[in-house]
Amino acid sequence: MRLLHTSDWHLGQHFMGKSRQAEHQALIGWLLEQVEAQAVDAVLLAGDIFDTGTPPSYARELYNQLVGQLYKAGVPLLVLGGNHDSPATLGESRELLAHLGTTVIAATHADPATQVIVLPQRNGEPGCIVCAVPFIRPRDVLQSQAGQSAEDKQLSLQTAIQEHYGAVFAAAVERQSALAAELGPNFGRPLPIIATGHLTTVGASTSESVREIYVGALEAFPTAAFPPAAYIALGHIHRPQKVGGLEHIRYCGSPIPLGFDEAKQTKEMLLVDLDSDGLKAVTVLPVPRFQSLVAVSGNLETLAGAIGAAAAQGTRECPAWLEVTVAEDDYLADLPARIEALTEGWPVEVLRIRRQRGNAVTSLAAEASETLDELSPHDVFARRLQQEELGDELQSALNERYRAVVASLQEQEA
Repeated sequence: MRLLHTSDWHLGQHFMGKSRQAEHQALIGWLLEQVEAQAVDAVLLAGDIFDTGTPPSYARELYNQLVGQLYKAGVPLLVLGGNHDSPATLGESRELLAHLGTTVIAATHADPATQVIVLPQRNGEPGCIVCAVPFIRPRDVLQSQAGQSAEDKQLSLQTAIQEHYGAVFAAAVERQSALAAELGPNFGRPLPIIATGHLTTVGASTSESVREIYVGALEAFPTAAFPPAAYIALGHIHRPQKVGGLEHIRYCGSPIPLGFDEAKQTKEMLLVDLDSDGLKAVTVLPVPRFQSLVAVSGNLETLAGAIGAAAAQGTRECPAWLEVTVAEDDYLADLPARIEALTEGWPVEVLRIRRQRGNAVTSLAAEASETLDELSPHDVFARRLQQEELGDELQSALNERYRAVVASLQEQEA
């Protein structure tokens, strides 16, 4: 059995006023090529298929293309809900997509058996059993208790999530035994059991585009609390990595960079080979870059050379997107005009200017024409906050408070 593990596509993302539609369209085409070339039996998408709970129509269209093309190729797709996904939005097409070889688990269920999925191989035979655990919202597994300290709340949520994993894994073991009896001795092998998750684990390395999900509650889930599955396919962290150095617990990371701090990362998907003994191998499948993102820094004198080097990654048809951090000369009032002069004639487009000392963000004409429709509420809040002369601790506290309010509102709407 060969799985393709991917996550955090964030279809519909507006990146500083720029659509990622062309990149995601190219990504789908590349994925379909790899599915055939690598003889993939099934694709597993571990959360955050969409960037928001109300994705634009073109993002839904891309999602439908992915489903339809994989069905045409005879490759099943398993989609798990992430913290950015709305359970209602994902769930509305669940029954229809089931006829097209796609299984959608949008949210946790009271009956753990409903989160046990058998993925077939291309020949139609059962290939593996999946404990299909999506992003777990605290309200789905835990009831608040009055008088609990913050530490008690964290421990209660961790215990509740661990118990949920345990219940789903127990149901998977039962399914494994039932399938063995049903298929008979001629089948000759127990199906491997894997698990999924969309959360932060202890030791995971994050990036600035990752929005923390358990605000004021669980900071990170310990790896020892996962069930003894042969492989654990994780989403939410955009940087690909083994967790705790363990071969079988992996974040595949996002397939395209979702922030300038991810610009230098090699993006990946993971080929996961399983047999009756469990995990056989994990092979990294590097994802090509469909849009160049480059972060450059320095004073105005050194930036000229850095921008010229960045331009080598762009073309007239597809200019490189730049983040420019200005040191020493950051006090200049006409800084945007000076940066514009440095980039004139080069196949680059400046999306953000940072002043290193004041950490204020300025924009060129492309960003000056933005409307509120092109920005997320978090973008608006962050830009307003950067206009204030506040200490790091106060900025961090205000950001956490904002995220807590938004998370509470999203839970009420879900």
